[in-house]
Amino acid sequence: MTTPYYEAIQLTERLHRYFLDVLKAELDRKGIQDINNVQTMILYNIGDDELTVGELTLRGYYLGSNVSYNVKKMVENGYLIQERSVHDKRSIRVSLSDKGKELCDAIGAMLKRHEEKLAGTDLTNDRLTQLNLTLHLMERFWASQANFSGLASLEEDFE
Repeated sequence: MTTPYYEAIQLTERLHRYFLDVLKAELDRKGIQDINNVQTMILYNIGDDELTVGELTLRGYYLGSNVSYNVKKMVENGYLIQERSVHDKRSIRVSLSDKGKELCDAIGAMLKRHEEKLAGTDLTNDRLTQLNLTLHLMERFWASQANFSGLASLEEDFE
C-alpha cells in the first residue's frame, strides 16, 4: 500500500526526470549538442550571479563531484567563464559567458511559454503557490531529518 508521503516522494522524483526530458527536447529543437539538460539547469541556476562550485551545490540539487565535472565541461564548451577569486586564491568563481547567457535566455523564454500555456488550465497560480508551499515544507522536513546546519530544531514543527 502506497502512502501519500511515499507517493509524494515518487512524484517529486518522476517530475524532476520529466522536466529534464523537457529540457533535452528543447536543446534538441535548437540543435544544441554541446551541453546536456543537467548542465543547462546548472547554467540557468547561475543566471546573472558569479558563484563558486560549493555555492552551486548548495543552491541546486547537484552532487559536488558532478558539479565540478559539469562546470569543467561548460567552461570547455564556452558556456561559463571561470576565474580565480580576488579575495581567496583557492576559490574559483564561475559566471555565464555570452554563449551561456544566450542559452539561459532561451530557457527563460521556454519557461515563459510554458507559463502562458498554463492559462485556462487547472494549474492555476493559486494551486502552484499552494504546491510550492507544500514543497518548501517537505524541504524543511527533510533538512531537519538530515540534520543540515541552519535548519536545526525543525523536527518539532512536524511532530
